[in-house]
Formats: sequence, structure tokens, C-alpha cells
Amino acid sequence: MDRMTPRLRHWQQQGGMVALGGHRLFVAQAGHHGSMILFIHGYPTSSYDWHPLWEPLATNYQLIAPDLLGMGFSDKPADHAYGIENHADLLDALLDKMDVPQLHIVAHDLGVSVAQEMLARRQTTSPSQRILSLTLLNGGVCPEAYQPRLLQHLLSSRWGSWIGPRIPQKAFERTVTRLFGSRTPPSAALLQEFWALVNHNNGRAISHKTGRFYIDRLVLRDRLVEPLLQKAVPVRLINGAADPNSGAHMAQRYRNLVPDADVVSLPGIGHWPQIEAPEQVVQAVEEFLRLQDQ
Repeated sequence: MDRMTPRLRHWQQQGGMVALGGHRLFVAQAGHHGSMILFIHGYPTSSYDWHPLWEPLATNYQLIAPDLLGMGFSDKPADHAYGIENHADLLDALLDKMDVPQLHIVAHDLGVSVAQEMLARRQTTSPSQRILSLTLLNGGVCPEAYQPRLLQHLLSSRWGSWIGPRIPQKAFERTVTRLFGSRTPPSAALLQEFWALVNHNNGRAISHKTGRFYIDRLVLRDRLVEPLLQKAVPVRLINGAADPNSGAHMAQRYRNLVPDADVVSLPGIGHWPQIEAPEQVVQAVEEFLRLQDQ
């Protein structure tokens, strides 16, 4: 792996590999008391995105944070389909294997769509686990309002399989940095860690597959949004307003669809609220979950 940092080594020690469907997912775990929270990270990083929230939330909750297949420390098979439904299948299988009866979900970016799919299938079937609530950070909660970056468009084009393995580190870092708030930029160390996670297990070779989810999401739009309109479970949106992908414009679209929506807006914060404003995110998550667990 490219430059495994002490922080990444520490994160890797928070979990282990779980075999599912012929593949292995890295799963971090913490906490022994309270309600269960499943954290679902975004593209193109990993469960490491949640590390600023880990210790504060582990005091009162049981935490599970897998790396989605094709990302982070998980396996990255070249011949796998990385659609939203495929990710949801594996996470449902993980919850079955861990014998989780009910849970809250906290999700970001791609993870938002995976969480929405997991909720949608529970409207027509009866999986073993009951979803109690969704806390959604920046992501395509309303797919039509999502604004992908140029690099994501290129990776999803006919040239994506050629571009992916050849993405320069500087181009990657520039794209990521532009998603952060201007007053909360990523450190050089964090950018190096993101790059290392993308490259782990030759991940760049499949980046054109793992990044196509935003196209998949448009096809699934009505299925993903309908449970939110029907208020199938309580939902809180925590929105970094300065995110060019899914910031204030996404929150406004969500409010237009759900007039009494529960939205926590974070002015000046970009695409990664859990990294840019972790104390505010912990407060918003704990406040919301306390209401649900009463």
C-alpha cells in the first residue's frame, strides 16, 4: 500500500476482514453499549472517513463501519458489478452475518444512495434487520440535483478504464481539495491517506467502475426518493453548504420535496462534514438519535 501512515495503521486495527459472497470486506467496530449504528462511507475513500467521529460516538453506541467492496481495505475484484444495489446486497448480508436485529444508519456520498436502497427494499420485503433512522451527510439524496466533478465524468466515460490507472496524484488531490470548504481544507497528510486508500489493492484499476454510481442513481431515482417522501423512517440531513457536488443546492432540493425536512446546515463546510466539522456532526447525530431512542 502507498505510504501506510500511523493513522491508517491505527484505523486498520479497529477492525478485520469479513468474508461475504466470495469476497472480503474490511469492517471496523467499536462500542459495547447502546443502539447499533451502521456507517456507510462515500466514493472514492473508505470507512476511514468516519475516524473523527469514532471515539466520541463509541461511548454510547455500538459502531459498525465497513469499507464498501472496491474501496479502502476491502477486496477490489476487477470483474465485479459495483452498482448501488450490489453494495446494498453485501451490507444486508453483513448485517445478517453479524446478527444485527435493528440499527440506525449514518451515511455519506455514495453511502447515502446505498442507505436509501436498503430502506427502499424494506418497503416491499422483510429483511432480518429493521432500519430505525437515517442520518444523511452530503450526497445525492435527490439524484437530479447532484453535480459530479469533471474527473468523475471522465472516469465514467468510454475512456474511463484507460484514465483510471493513470490519474496523477496531483489531479486527484486537486479534485478532492475543491470539494472541501475554503476555511476547512484537507491537510497534506489526509490527502496522502486518501490517495493511499484509493491505491490499496490496485484500486485505481477499477475506479471507472466504482465511480459510476451517480449514473446508476439517476436510473433508481424514484425508488430511492419515494421512502423519504413517505417518511418511512425519521431522516436527518446534515449538509455542508459549501460543497459544490451536493451542498446548499441539494439541501434546498430536499426541502422542496419534503417541506418539513429535518436539515442541519453547516455554512462554509464542504463535502466531508464529518472531517471538516466533526464536533458539530457528533452533536447533530447524538441529538437526533436520542430523539429516536426515547
